[in-house]
Amino acid sequence: MGNEHEITTEDQVSLPKTEAWATRAEFAQAGLMKQYWNSKRNLFDNLSPCNDLCNEKFHYWWQAHGVDTLVDAYVRTGDSAVKGYLANMFQGMLDRNGGAWPNDFYDDMEWLAIAWLRAYEATGDEQYKQAALLLWEDIKTGWNEEQGGGIAWRKPQLDYKNTPANAPAVILAARLYRQFGQAEDLKWAKKIYDWQKANLVDPESGFVWDGKNREGDSKIDKSWEFSYCQGVYIGAGVELYRVTGDKSYLADASRTAQASKARLTSPITGMLPSESNGDGGLFKGIFVRYLAELVLVDPSQKEFLDLLVTNANSLWTYGRDEQRVMFSKSWATSPEPAEDLSVNLSGVMLLERMAVLEKKGFLSQ
Repeated sequence: MGNEHEITTEDQVSLPKTEAWATRAEFAQAGLMKQYWNSKRNLFDNLSPCNDLCNEKFHYWWQAHGVDTLVDAYVRTGDSAVKGYLANMFQGMLDRNGGAWPNDFYDDMEWLAIAWLRAYEATGDEQYKQAALLLWEDIKTGWNEEQGGGIAWRKPQLDYKNTPANAPAVILAARLYRQFGQAEDLKWAKKIYDWQKANLVDPESGFVWDGKNREGDSKIDKSWEFSYCQGVYIGAGVELYRVTGDKSYLADASRTAQASKARLTSPITGMLPSESNGDGGLFKGIFVRYLAELVLVDPSQKEFLDLLVTNANSLWTYGRDEQRVMFSKSWATSPEPAEDLSVNLSGVMLLERMAVLEKKGFLSQ
């Protein structure tokens, strides 16, 4: 990404087929930086093109996925320029959040902790480790016995428990255990996972529900069907399988992936739906990130690889503005004149996952 502006659309034609997705991912990252990076704030703009009010709201969790996406680029390239952007963003987020890491939303903090942990694993920079561990200590305070356990969604509403606050916490705890070997982190991962599975996963199909007790009535929001919730539960199962070898977690993840495919993709085209802009713009990106992790640990899951390939091909062919190097909320139609950061991040995430699958030999056939 240090030479991001040197990549042109003409370059795509002559590149060897084996490098196609890595090159597309690089092209997408270059567009992300060109269209959204704000060097004065050391953060991404919320919208491109950015108007006077575009950055009035601090989308903490969008920026967290921005960090995660930069880590994708650094892992793929080892480019020192990307490492520099990560360091700048570390300071930018601290500045924007009042000089500290925590906020009122447990799911927001989980996403940032996951991103900084990955940044630490990729760079060895101690400041990223310390940020992840500090956030993890705060996240654990969200667990309480309302609704039989689980981590709350936000600090002012401790009796509302949802998938966005619990499944990513499992991913984080399992990865912390894998990285640092603290048995207590594995206990947390299993405890949170068990609550999530018992309370917010349909026992009949494996489809994941969004939340419980949002309005203080103990009801489950079963009508909210988001790719996000499926993705994080798949990711939770994959990460627990990685650290325990227990295939029941892998079976859970596969079952949810199957239910997701049946409920969310078009039976005709195989495409995932548009989930609008705003926060919904990130949902598909999260889903494909963790669906790809399932394929990576279980290569027999070819139908899910096919789902990723179908959506990525459509994104690149139909869901991209070639001149602006931006992506659409629908991966089958052109972007709007202005698109949220969340929407564009999802497109970049999908291409980065394809580059990983390509590198690992999954796309050679």
